[in-house]
Amino acid sequence: MTNDNYHIPVLLHDAVEILVQNSAGVYVDVTFGGGGHSREILGRLGQDGKLVAFDQDQDAKNNLINDTRFEFVPQNFSFVKNNLRMLGLYPVDGLLADLGVSSHQFDTAERGFSFRFDADLDMRMDRQAALSAKRVLNEYEEADLARVFWLYGELSNSRKLARVIVQARSQSKIKTVGQFREVIKGLVPEVKQKKFLAQVFQALRIEVNDEMEVLRLLLEQLADVIKAGGRVVFITYHSLEDRMVKNFIKSGNVEGKLEKDFYGNVLRPFKEVNRKPILPDNDEIERNPRSRSAKMRVAERI
Repeated sequence: MTNDNYHIPVLLHDAVEILVQNSAGVYVDVTFGGGGHSREILGRLGQDGKLVAFDQDQDAKNNLINDTRFEFVPQNFSFVKNNLRMLGLYPVDGLLADLGVSSHQFDTAERGFSFRFDADLDMRMDRQAALSAKRVLNEYEEADLARVFWLYGELSNSRKLARVIVQARSQSKIKTVGQFREVIKGLVPEVKQKKFLAQVFQALRIEVNDEMEVLRLLLEQLADVIKAGGRVVFITYHSLEDRMVKNFIKSGNVEGKLEKDFYGNVLRPFKEVNRKPILPDNDEIERNPRSRSAKMRVAERI
């Protein structure tokens, strides 16, 4: 049973079916969350199979699976290689990464991930981390705020947004979602209000959790972590993540720079399994609106 109250897993059967090629293999779920994908992976493994799951969110520990084949690592997945080595489970047969934020994180008001609730501006996936959204908004220089909203929110009015925030915080600190929405309300367009706010909150969340750097670190370890013939499955939700994953699969690096050998062959550790991203069907989107923006890319270790 998946914990759908915590998180509804996206592309559940498609992802696991294409990932698990060896029922006696070792697999990794670097975004455990509610355990939906992990339980599906275990269901396809035999007694000799093994699953290692990672999650830095303390709340994920409430969903641990009572199975001798299951190992949980309460850490960020940027440390995947070292942890697998310490466990003596390295290299592995496959790895799954369902990126972004869980339903639980979005729907738990006090976590501050959603603009739907008035709560403390937190947004930390790891609640032991020092940097929160409140600190970003109140302590970053104006130019750095503009950079965050431009790079991670892809907002054309990022400089104006940063200026308004700096002006407002000079009067009083911005501590809650409600206060923040009040500060920026003059910049929220009348049409597509939700989209604009989603981009603003996405930018803050990515900065707080250093998501792009963490993803880069994971990608850079994959050539060492995955056995020849093993697979990696990535489910992404915004263009920044998807571009990094796509570039890595095609070129072996996140920048997408092609390096070739003497004979003109591209030097890359993985090959595409699916040329185009796999998308959720209409039935899944209807059941789980969060899946609407999901894209799944699969690659195999050469």
